Amino acid sequence: MQGLDDIVKSYAEEAISPAGKVYSKLSCNNARLVVSQLSCSLKDVELAAMSNGIIPERYERSLGTVGGVEGQIRLLKSRAAVVGLGGLGGLASELLARMGVGTLILIDGDTISESNLNRQVLATEENIGESKAEAARKRIKQVNAVVETVPFKEMADRENIYGMLRGCHVVLDCLDNLKTRFLLQEACRELGIPLVHGAIAQFYGQVLTIFPGDPGYKAIYKSYEIGKDKGIERELGNPSATPALVSAWQVQEAIKVILNIKELLRNRLLFIDTLQGCTKVIQLVREE
Repeated sequence: MQGLDDIVKSYAEEAISPAGKVYSKLSCNNARLVVSQLSCSLKDVELAAMSNGIIPERYERSLGTVGGVEGQIRLLKSRAAVVGLGGLGGLASELLARMGVGTLILIDGDTISESNLNRQVLATEENIGESKAEAARKRIKQVNAVVETVPFKEMADRENIYGMLRGCHVVLDCLDNLKTRFLLQEACRELGIPLVHGAIAQFYGQVLTIFPGDPGYKAIYKSYEIGKDKGIERELGNPSATPALVSAWQVQEAIKVILNIKELLRNRLLFIDTLQGCTKVIQLVREE
């Protein structure tokens, strides 16, 4: 009986990249045909293909950014968590899946409401009332069935957060309250996981990458008080474009963390002002 590598090779096809280079590709349909012949997963098939120099066609346009086949294999073997699946996290989870991050932990105990329709890509008129974690799982299956999802239909708290995040290579903070953000940073610090923060309000957004030991939220939320943990977005509003912009930037940071690309927003808060059409990077000072 043929092994996985041999069968994958038999389904490879020749293609020409936009740069005019000839390469071997594996289509989604052919990958499924391989699965039908062997007791394996789609992820096994894609990893076998790339190990043999065959490019899953879905990733062809990403390779120049992620460092070629080696980088794409690293992404497919990685594990990322998205905490909060609203305006930021819904899009972030989809973008991570499209990049081929192999396992996604999806955390949100909320359900979709009509007020989410203006900005949350997971929200449709048909799925109002559905769990956001379940909606994210379904969406990811549609865009990249190779990606394994682990949905948690519960809010993160001190009792469950460590178990949900354990084993992740990066965590994305897509939350809307400071209490859980501080808890998330504490858990990531103790578990040794980098954290990518994003927040929005009206025309404004911010992004920050926090490694264990960095000051992180202590440097940007010095006046935080328990019970006063909701942001100014409740007054200024949450439009559709701002969370899309910030979540995309969070995903870029997360991909760089996984691939060990050094140019990160670490200890540098990116402030985005779409009203004035400008950005500013604020160097954070570690408190002695």
